[in-house]
Order: sequence, then structure tokens, then C-alpha cells
Amino acid sequence: MSIAYWCIFISGLLPFFWSMSWRWPVYSLTANLAPRSFEVKLSGWRLRAHWAHLNAIEAFPQFAVAVIVAQQFHVSQSIVDELAIAFVIFRVVHGLFYLADLGVPRTLAFAGGGACTIALFLLAI
Repeated sequence: MSIAYWCIFISGLLPFFWSMSWRWPVYSLTANLAPRSFEVKLSGWRLRAHWAHLNAIEAFPQFAVAVIVAQQFHVSQSIVDELAIAFVIFRVVHGLFYLADLGVPRTLAFAGGGACTIALFLLAI
């Protein structure tokens, strides 16, 4: 399996990582019965971690499809792997900047991940 496919796997797990970061250790089994009402009570870094979780979910499908399309159109595997690794790094950094409440660096990391996704599609043309 290619490195790029492993990157799809890792980026697919990022939403769960960000979700667990704000849930643990305050999230109880009783809160799991009504998770939406628990999320409304979040503030500070826990709320930003929840937002990072949602953003990771939104970014994942385009990235996964871009990797698959690039590989289907026989883009150089090393380029696909490098862009996929860069995407994962940008997305991890994006989430960390979200938690740290650093808006401009977070936006730059978001743009970097988006640029990797767009590059994968454009290379397949």
C-alpha cells in the first residue's frame, strides 16, 4: 500500500483525535446519551477542538478523492506521496493552531492543506 493511502487513513482518523481531545476526561457515558447538548456547553480550547474536529471531517473527502484520482491517472507516486504527507502535516498543524487559538497561522495551515488537495487534482489533468 502506498504512503499516500496511509495518509488517507491517518487523515481519516484526525476527526476522532480532535474529538477525543475535547471529550477526555470530562465526557461521561451519561453525556454520550445526548452529545449535542454537551457540545453546546463547550468553551475555550475544548470548543476550538470541537471546531477542529468538524473542519477535519469537512477536509477529508476532497483529499481522499484527490489521492485516488491522482493515482488512477498515474501521477508520479513520489509526488502523490509527498503531497499526501504535506496534507497530513498541514492538517495536524491546523488542529494544533486551532487549539492554541492562533487564527492567522491556522488559516495558513488550512490553505496549505487545500493547496495539496488542489495540486493532486491538477496533476491528474
